[in-house]
Amino acid sequence: MADLHPRAPIRRFDVFAEYNRLKGIKDKHLSPGKAKGYGLWLAKVVAAQKFGRMARPKPGEKRTEEEEKKEARAWHDLSGVPQTDKLFDKEIVNRMGREFYAEVFSPAIREAYEEGKSYADIRDSLRADWKPEKVKSA
Repeated sequence: MADLHPRAPIRRFDVFAEYNRLKGIKDKHLSPGKAKGYGLWLAKVVAAQKFGRMARPKPGEKRTEEEEKKEARAWHDLSGVPQTDKLFDKEIVNRMGREFYAEVFSPAIREAYEEGKSYADIRDSLRADWKPEKVKSA
C-alpha cells in the first residue's frame, strides 16, 4: 500500500469531531450515524464559542434527563441545518479523502482514544505527520 496522505490539511476541528464521534458511541450510546452528527455539531459549537459567535453555557448549567434523551433521538441543528452523518462525511471525510480517513485518520484517533488519551494530548501530535499530498501542476 502506498503511503497515504490527506487531500487537505488536517485541522484540530477534524480531530475534535472524530474524537467526539467516538465519545458519542461509547459514552452516549449513539448509533454510528448519530455519533457522526454529534461529533460534527459539537466541533462547530466549540469553534463558534471560541471565536465569540455563540455564547458559552453558564457554569453549573446542566441539561435535564429529558433533554439528553431528545438529543439521542434527533439530529443536532445549527442555523437550521441538521448536523448529520452525511454532512460529517462531506465536511470531514471527503475533504481529507475517504481512503485516508478510513485507513489512517480514523484508526489513529480510535487507537489514541482507546488508550485513554485526551483530545488535548493528541490534537497536534497526530496531525504533525499528516501533510497533504503535493498536487503536481500541469
